[in-house]
Amino acid sequence: MNGIAMTDATNGDKRVQIILIHGGFHGVWVWEKVVDRLAELGWPAQTVALPSVAAKDQPRYGMHDDAVAVRRRLEIIEDPVVVVAHSYGGVVATQAAAGLKNVAHIIYLAAFQLDVGDSLLGVVGEPAPWWIVEDDMLSAGRPFETFFSDVSIDDATRAIDRLQPSSYSTVTEQLTEAAWRGIESTYVICDEDQALPAAAQVQMAKRATHVRRMPSSHSPMLSRPAEVALIIADTATQVLEPW
Repeated sequence: MNGIAMTDATNGDKRVQIILIHGGFHGVWVWEKVVDRLAELGWPAQTVALPSVAAKDQPRYGMHDDAVAVRRRLEIIEDPVVVVAHSYGGVVATQAAAGLKNVAHIIYLAAFQLDVGDSLLGVVGEPAPWWIVEDDMLSAGRPFETFFSDVSIDDATRAIDRLQPSSYSTVTEQLTEAAWRGIESTYVICDEDQALPAAAQVQMAKRATHVRRMPSSHSPMLSRPAEVALIIADTATQVLEPW
């Protein structure tokens, strides 16, 4: 258990469900270490694959398609849910979870906590210098420096090999809902982030109910999975108490 205390994921018949949403270019694999740490803590977690992240020869889907995929997963869960969203996944969670009574909390992990009418591109103002745009696809340049600067070389290399393009429409489609307006949220600021600068995270975190900080790059799921798992487990424990 590496000195990590186990907590109880249930309260009678109630069990908090944890849903993990990855960001652009990544897949569900980015959560593997966190899922393992959560299991050690007694908290099972599920991941949702976003259809907008796909190989070049696959059909392209946008942000609203991603939100539909996530919402469909959330709608079949009867227990209270903690949604954890990383990076672009925050846009998806904000759209997908709106109005769902079973979603008790959203954790934005170095994520875009946007409002109705916002798009990711509209908020950042212009394409990031590391974006590679090709027709309707968006790829990540300089991934080690941008995403994985504090991740071990082995883990970073494996992650880079698994990155895939996102659809360009993921950054242009606008939100029509803002789940955080009706659901408590926690923003986790990653202070060493080279993809989403900490200053921008601080501004978005003003929308959150709670704010926490980590001395991490954009990928604490890989560099600090135990800390991420503890934040999630702590939040889930607090959610469980009143249910």
